[in-house]
Amino acid sequence: MLRRSALSTRAFLKHPISSASSFSLSQRRSLVPSSPVKRPESTWAAATTEAHRVVTPPPATSASTATSLDDPLSAINSEIGNLKSSLWRMLGSSNSTLDTVAKYYFQAEGKHLRPLLVLLMSQATNGLGGKGWDGAKLEAARRKVDDSLTAEGGVLNDWNPEVSGPEPSSGLGSMVFASPFRIPEAGASAIPEPEPLPSQFDELLGGENGQPVILPTQRRLASITEMIHVASLLHDDVIDASSLRRGTPSAPSTFGNKLSILSGDFLLGRASVALARLGSREVVELLATVIANLVEGEVMQLRATSEPEKAPTAKGFEDYMRKTYLKTASLMAKSARAAVVLGGCGSVNEEGTWVKDVAYGYGRNLGIAFQLIDDALDFLPPDPSLGKPSLGADLRLGLATAPALFAWETQPSMGPLILRKFTEPGDVEAARDLVARSDGLQRTVELAREFAGEARRLVEMLPESGARDALVQLTVKVVERVK
Repeated sequence: MLRRSALSTRAFLKHPISSASSFSLSQRRSLVPSSPVKRPESTWAAATTEAHRVVTPPPATSASTATSLDDPLSAINSEIGNLKSSLWRMLGSSNSTLDTVAKYYFQAEGKHLRPLLVLLMSQATNGLGGKGWDGAKLEAARRKVDDSLTAEGGVLNDWNPEVSGPEPSSGLGSMVFASPFRIPEAGASAIPEPEPLPSQFDELLGGENGQPVILPTQRRLASITEMIHVASLLHDDVIDASSLRRGTPSAPSTFGNKLSILSGDFLLGRASVALARLGSREVVELLATVIANLVEGEVMQLRATSEPEKAPTAKGFEDYMRKTYLKTASLMAKSARAAVVLGGCGSVNEEGTWVKDVAYGYGRNLGIAFQLIDDALDFLPPDPSLGKPSLGADLRLGLATAPALFAWETQPSMGPLILRKFTEPGDVEAARDLVARSDGLQRTVELAREFAGEARRLVEMLPESGARDALVQLTVKVVERVK
């Protein structure tokens, strides 16, 4: 069987694979295990559950010490608990209706992948900024990030220190989203060891056993990323007319479109207030551009459904990958970079600037891999736990994702279905059949593995730690998840 890289424009256009090498739904073991009588916990759920134990070390007992040595993913449960309580305090509104709708999606148990990424990246990189780490600790202790967001004064008059540091250069921050983000190996040379936290900060900032702590500003950043993500879900469900979200009635179907839109706007407003209190212009700019990226991605998606490509082209696939970055990976990439900035990297004589590029590249590659698998799962039999409204939810919205775009190369009859946005009776089923008779799913998973593998290579540039090991494991499990 001829193997191709989905990243090659020439291969994408000129080297079709015969139908004899197709990847059928019955051959999807790399995506989903066979269904037993009792459905086991998914590898993705297991990975995130384990990662939820990494960020805060367990109580210092002999038993817990042994566990942490055996399992690098061993200490984040209390951090996730703090995240939930912090979010609840930030979401309150004096308007009871707005209060109810704004909190609606937070009641469901989600993956918390985005705040998890912020917390793990913080722990894996804190101390790598040299003198910048000392300044970050002092600044975090000075910032009143946990104060009420509606308290008078403070925010607008706070000193907002300017943190300089270039965005990734054209060589590092490639805008070609069909290619993984890469950093030359030389970028990891002369890696400094994290400086131990001075004892006077241990009680204030939660340090334990000499391991770099997660600063209060970084914890608040984790909450902000989740608020931005949930705001985007509220808006997306209105645009997509989704009736379900994570297996429960969506906010628009429960409260209506107007309240859902207003609640999403409310979350973005609260997130903006909290963001300003972090005291870093660079971080504010990063997260503000995320919000713009989410809108740009949604507009690209609307255009893709109204003006679909008339043939399988490299440009069409690049547009799909760019939209994937804007709607999914941008938040992961820029929040991971923001976590590193808050840890002091790149803030003093640009020491540790390379760590910011590592964090950005890791989040970008992991986010794209995550979305590619999500698009592949849309072609599998329905499962109420997946959170998608039904089998072929993307197709019913008129969206041609990676499996369909790859299938189009060897299945010309996919073209008319895409052009009419799968609107005629039987179109969704026909598209699924064409994908099953092609190598579309296989190539989508292979591409996800390439992005996840590059994310792993990037994060392995960081010094060894439990948090780094957890980030590595996420890159492995992201392509094995079933929901």
